Amino acid sequence: QVQLVESGGGSVQAGGSLRLSCEVSGYIYRSFCLGWFRQAPGKEREVVAAIDDEGRATYADSVKGRFSISQDNARSALSLQMNSLKSEDTAMYYCAAGPYERLCRLVVSSADSGYWGQGTQVTVSS
Repeated sequence: QVQLVESGGGSVQAGGSLRLSCEVSGYIYRSFCLGWFRQAPGKEREVVAAIDDEGRATYADSVKGRFSISQDNARSALSLQMNSLKSEDTAMYYCAAGPYERLCRLVVSSADSGYWGQGTQVTVSS
């Protein structure tokens, strides 16, 4: 059984930094990507970053140059370093594992196969 547990959220002022971590347990298919998506009240889910089993990362335009995703060799730990945070980054952030053709193409849906964590709140004040 795959489980994803996020940590590291919190409140920060605009321009600040936060680092999110995700502990991954259970077997993840090599064809799956790991990633982070976010959802703010009244807004659609947005995949902000994803990484495949070879370490190739993809970023949403909204975070490119500010966020950095990484994973350990065993794919048991996933991180998201968030710099130069803006108020529009405020959201619940979720760690996810899902098919390459979805998550690594920055698409996620509750109908997809895969796994999600419970989320961690990030609040950026201006």
